[in-house]
Parts: sequence; structure tokens; C-alpha cells
Amino acid sequence: MQWTCERLADMAPLAVYELLALRSAVFVVEQQCVYLDPDGLDAQCWHLGGQVGGQLHAYARLVPPHLKGQGQPMIGRVLIAPAARRSGQGRALMLQALAECARLWPGEAVEIQAQANLREFYASLGFVATSQPYDEDGISHIDMRRPTP
Repeated sequence: MQWTCERLADMAPLAVYELLALRSAVFVVEQQCVYLDPDGLDAQCWHLGGQVGGQLHAYARLVPPHLKGQGQPMIGRVLIAPAARRSGQGRALMLQALAECARLWPGEAVEIQAQANLREFYASLGFVATSQPYDEDGISHIDMRRPTP
């Protein structure tokens, strides 16, 4: 997998289109969460993409500290393209996202708003629950934090 981690302003227009299309396909269509995906934060975030053969297979948005009111950096909009699932790319994506967070914000803990059914997956990466499960867009979520390494 080839990784890129860029600010929105530095991305090629087709790369921006591809990430927005994939986010919409997964979050809005597949998960049936009707919300405005471009939420005004993208221009201030870092966008991590994993490509295989020129196709976007993995994506995560890296949110700087304090941008959403949180104290630490946050990994959000985590997804694997439907055709690429069950191939280990989710773990590869999260390991790369954590490495990029450590590069961008050294010494900081990292937060995530995880789908509750993925709690054990994120726990295997060092995240611990910091909230009770709650509903977000009809899907059970839980806040988690990975302490400073």
C-alpha cells in the first residue's frame, strides 16, 4: 500500500473528489447516516490515504488538537473501501494513522470516536474506552483514547 498524508489544500482535485466519494459511499450510503460529510473541518485536517494500484483503499482524517473541542489529536472518518475489507488493511491504516499523529503531534495521546462493535479492534492498538456507548447517527459509538506512548 502506498500512503499519502496531506492537507486538503495540497491535494490534487481528483484526489479530493476520490476521498469525498469514498466517504459518502461508506458513511452516507452503506451505513445510511444522512449527514453533511464535508463539515467544515477538512481544510484544517490532514488526510491519510492508502492506495493500491492507483485506487484509494484506506482513508482516515487526522484532526488537530482542539479543533473539535477535544484536547488531543483525533483520528476520524476511518474507512476501508468495501472491496478491500477483510485483508488486514484496517490495522495497517490505523498503524499508519498513529505514526502520522506521532509525527505531527509528538508526545500527544490520540482520541477516536469508535463504532462500539470495533472496541476490541481499537483496544488491540492500545486504545482504552473513555465513555459509555452512545448513539451517533443510529450507530452505537464509544469514545476511546490511546495514551501517550
